[in-house]
Amino acid sequence: MTQPLRLGIAGLGTVGVGVVKIIRQQAALLTARTGREIVISAVSARSRGKDRGVALSGYDWEDDPVVLARRDDVDVFIELMGGSDGPAKAATEAALAAGKDVVTANKAMLAMHGQALAESAEAAGRVIRFEAAVAGGIPVIKALTEGLAGNQITRVMGVMNGSCNYILTRMESAGLSYEQVFDEANGLGYLEADPELDVGGIDAGHKLSLLSAIAFGTQVDFDGVELEGIGRIKIEDIRQAADMGYRIKLLGVAQMTGRGLEQRMSPCLVPADSPLGQLEGGTNMVVLEGDAVGQIVLRGAGAGEGPTASAVMGDVCDIARGFRLCMFGQPAATLKVAPSARSTLPAPYYLRMALQDKPGALAKIATVLGEAGVSIHRMRQYDHVNDSAPVLIVTHKTTRAELDVALAAMAKTDVMTEAPVALRIEMV
Repeated sequence: MTQPLRLGIAGLGTVGVGVVKIIRQQAALLTARTGREIVISAVSARSRGKDRGVALSGYDWEDDPVVLARRDDVDVFIELMGGSDGPAKAATEAALAAGKDVVTANKAMLAMHGQALAESAEAAGRVIRFEAAVAGGIPVIKALTEGLAGNQITRVMGVMNGSCNYILTRMESAGLSYEQVFDEANGLGYLEADPELDVGGIDAGHKLSLLSAIAFGTQVDFDGVELEGIGRIKIEDIRQAADMGYRIKLLGVAQMTGRGLEQRMSPCLVPADSPLGQLEGGTNMVVLEGDAVGQIVLRGAGAGEGPTASAVMGDVCDIARGFRLCMFGQPAATLKVAPSARSTLPAPYYLRMALQDKPGALAKIATVLGEAGVSIHRMRQYDHVNDSAPVLIVTHKTTRAELDVALAAMAKTDVMTEAPVALRIEMV
């Protein structure tokens, strides 16, 4: 008779509890689909006494996740603690050294140490699976490594942080300021303990770097991701974008070019009637483009107990079936080191600025843009606020390099009352 697959779960937060529930509630289904029983041998978390809404007395408890990772009655170590280093990394390394497979939802750890961990796993003859680390319940890792394995991937794009998407869509629907919705989201528990991980684009940048490695056969390069958060987006930007037929999204884009790997995570305007433009609340969406398949769109819950635990269990089931796959879809030794590159593809840009209310101010800005080779497509001036004149400019297609020259020159004029906001308009 086939032996059960024995799990050790480190981390009993929302996702860990979700995994326990699925194993209990779907025991017969899991056995039918994998051909073997899936059981929990032991668990680990920071507090034994916390009420997690699910009975854990039937499992052995380890205070130290490293000890859990080394147990003889654990075949698969499930790391759900989080953090790029510390106990999560130590326990993952211990599990591999002890001959265990690993399933993790830890995008920060993989974004920082993915190459080294992939090499360690292969040297030990083990696998690391991480579907739950990117886009919650959306099976995007499986799509890239399996379903689209015959494609040369040309672009990866998407909304990968549900908290940011919630903030931006809530600002629009309720007419609230960024600060008001930020406080609301924080109060509802939608943001990380360090909110900058969400609103600063760091969390989504981790995810983009992992998808890039799979899509383009490169070593993970989180440091190469250009990051810009949503903290400077105002309700005026939301409204003005809507007036022009756009919505603002924290958008990740990655593509390989002749100069290197472009990876950027930043607020962009997208057409309101596009799939990305129609995305509401905490939902995630990943767009994959391949030479054979064309464009496919994956949409679903990007976080939460059920969706993320579902992704964890998908990986567990593959291991139970005996399915083995290199961490990034190909051997770690074949992953290239790609130089980082900034986008040179021209695009229109949205510029919001506040100018001093005096003659010639707008003319100076127009001159600066023209001298940098940036052409104005349309421009609007709004009611004065105290002694400041709000101005909105949409450019014709230009490169970010030309725009940066113009922005630097603007800062040297004597007509700006605050730094301008520049958002790329992405046609998707």
